[in-house]
Amino acid sequence: MKLSCVVVDDSTIHRITVAKLVNEHPDLSLVGDFSNAQEAKVCIMNRPVDLLFLDIEMPVQTGFDLLDGLKTRPQIIFVSSKSDYALKAFDYAAVDYLQKPVNKERFNRAVQKAIEMQSMKKDSTEEEGEFIFVKSNLKNFKVYIAKIRWIEAFGDYVKINTEDDTHLVLSTMKSFENELPPERFLRVHKSYIINVDKVERFNSKFAEIGKTQIPLSRNKKEDLAKALNKPT
Repeated sequence: MKLSCVVVDDSTIHRITVAKLVNEHPDLSLVGDFSNAQEAKVCIMNRPVDLLFLDIEMPVQTGFDLLDGLKTRPQIIFVSSKSDYALKAFDYAAVDYLQKPVNKERFNRAVQKAIEMQSMKKDSTEEEGEFIFVKSNLKNFKVYIAKIRWIEAFGDYVKINTEDDTHLVLSTMKSFENELPPERFLRVHKSYIINVDKVERFNSKFAEIGKTQIPLSRNKKEDLAKALNKPT
């Protein structure tokens, strides 16, 4: 099965170059190429897209702005003329970071990573449920959504607390929140996101998950009650 791809770059030359590489690759299918983030967003929201080749510095909206506006993101390979944004790319769980001009060999290596990631997702059984990949200690880990208990801010990182382990991931809370299904997870505090299915008790100040008390920001009790379908 081919990965459906979208290319976004305000530079016509670079956009055509990457689109050509996509069309020449036997495991990729080009859904569309766009010169701006807004047109690309419309496409991604209305068609299944597996992989996004994304420029960063674009007028009106940057590549990061585009990703911040998506509730569900495809896999991302950033394509930029600068290396300055490589560290920030980790916040968005990028598969790879390509510097312009892009050569075919480097492009194919990045694509192979995306193919392997997609294959791992496909091989997951229904019994195991939904999952996400996170990068911790330079390794990719598969984390099952149902096993996440809560996420907490930890400086420039987020700490994922699961039933089995903890993972420290370089990311912002906002970015990581976008990776989670909103019907199951709730931002109850600037430093905490909780899995509502794991909440055992709560009051106006705390939600309890096991023996841990998670602080609730003002007015979050009502949001949590709604999420749990309980009266406030």
